[in-house]
Amino acid sequence: MDKQLKKEVDKRRTFAIISHPDAGKTTLTEKLLLKGGAIHEAGEIKGRKADRFALSDWMTMEKERGISVTSSVMQFPYRGYEMNLLDTPGHRDFSEDTYRVLTAADSVIMVLDNANAVEQQTKKLMEVCRMRDMPVITFVNKMDRHGMPPLDILEDIEKELDLETVPLSWPIGMGDRFRGTYNLFRDELHLFSHADMEGEHERLPIEDLDDPQLDEVLRDQADDLRFDVELVREAGNELEMEKYRDGQQTPVFFGSALSNFGVGDMLDTFVEIAPSPQPRPTVTRTVSPYEDDFTGVAFKIQANMDPKHHDRMAFVRVCSGRFEKGMEVIHHRTGETMRLNNATTFMAQDREGVDTAYPGDIIGIMSHGRVKIGDSFSASEPLHFTGVPSFAPEHFRKVHLDDPFRSKHLGKGLKQLSEEGAIQAFRPARGNDYILGAVGELQFDVTLDRLEDEYNVDAHLTGAPYTCCRWVKGPSEDLEDFRSENLDNLFEDADGDLAYLGLSDYRLERTVEEWPRLTFASTKEHTSERE
Repeated sequence: MDKQLKKEVDKRRTFAIISHPDAGKTTLTEKLLLKGGAIHEAGEIKGRKADRFALSDWMTMEKERGISVTSSVMQFPYRGYEMNLLDTPGHRDFSEDTYRVLTAADSVIMVLDNANAVEQQTKKLMEVCRMRDMPVITFVNKMDRHGMPPLDILEDIEKELDLETVPLSWPIGMGDRFRGTYNLFRDELHLFSHADMEGEHERLPIEDLDDPQLDEVLRDQADDLRFDVELVREAGNELEMEKYRDGQQTPVFFGSALSNFGVGDMLDTFVEIAPSPQPRPTVTRTVSPYEDDFTGVAFKIQANMDPKHHDRMAFVRVCSGRFEKGMEVIHHRTGETMRLNNATTFMAQDREGVDTAYPGDIIGIMSHGRVKIGDSFSASEPLHFTGVPSFAPEHFRKVHLDDPFRSKHLGKGLKQLSEEGAIQAFRPARGNDYILGAVGELQFDVTLDRLEDEYNVDAHLTGAPYTCCRWVKGPSEDLEDFRSENLDNLFEDADGDLAYLGLSDYRLERTVEEWPRLTFASTKEHTSERE
């Protein structure tokens, strides 16, 4: 094994941050970047008239609304580790891009609001994490505001997410009585000051909980802390690395991202226990990150990161070996050889050229429409990575073009936005009107916004009668009969795959029963099988 390659792999942490809206994900992301020295001043989300924005929000619509609607990638160093942070949208109506980005991460930091604990979007995102048994560390945010008792928060996590909790820090009060946290991992008292919003907060090593320093510093809250910690240690779970790595147990930290309190505490533990880049499955075998030959998989396409050039960037996770500038790789779906001269690394929309990259790193490749989500690359062996899915949309709209002479531009725009996973566009087997499908309804606004902003196409949407979507496969003779009997419900997606759009869940169930030799799939696997 190449010692240098092993060293580079072992020091990398590729992770995503997930949360429900307003739990503080963007604030935590920026504090992590500050910790790593990647930025020197946090942006602020101020709403429509803000003149400064979160670094991770770059789309026009994100800046206007003060929300994240697309995923971004940020790389930064921390304590000798190389961190690859995949920031996911936090708005309630997110796209399947959010889901798909999770497939490129090796672990997750879950942010919870202490007033609400586990919320609906957190549950949906955790379902995707469950598909790959991803390790999850939990950061309970906003402890300087009043919220649920910590024990209730732990109970909520265990009940709603079926995750065993292991608190590694414990809060001392909350709201205006929040005094800090006790690090159960290191027997250390971390003191909070409302006056010190950005600096390193005071740390006080404690011999044990009977240490008289506790009474001097915490006064009447000292005995409360002693009682809580004794209860947690006796009745709670111990950290088991195997359970954490298998996604069955979550270490929990408490703090305030806005005040930068508890963030370093959590991050220090995260880099120690989170997994380095993991093996990735292919159709034929599992690829180890320590293999010498370069391999990679495209998990995201982003059009028009630079609107002036209508560029299209493929986000590729390096899965094994070493990427080197100018190297030749095989693009396995097309069989073509590509020379990668201009790959980039990311800091949100800021890009810079990269000479070398290692497993776990995310590199950008200018695709010019040639690369699709799920495409695999390698130096030689024909490999097709799996685990990069499309999810059946849950909401549907019909597209109407305001200027019929822009139909070609509409088709181009929808094709590109479909290929990057922002939306799914379906062409009917009978008729001409596109049907758009999305996981979250906000994506319809995003699509109209981007069609106008990036493709100069004015369109509007009306309701469509469909409630569900399934991709259909099966023997050709059965498919032929199925097509003739269900023509009004059949569509082709941007890849040319057959999709059935149902008018109700009941009707879908009946159709599935009537055609037992066909498969009706709610997810579609992207692999780079040869065209």
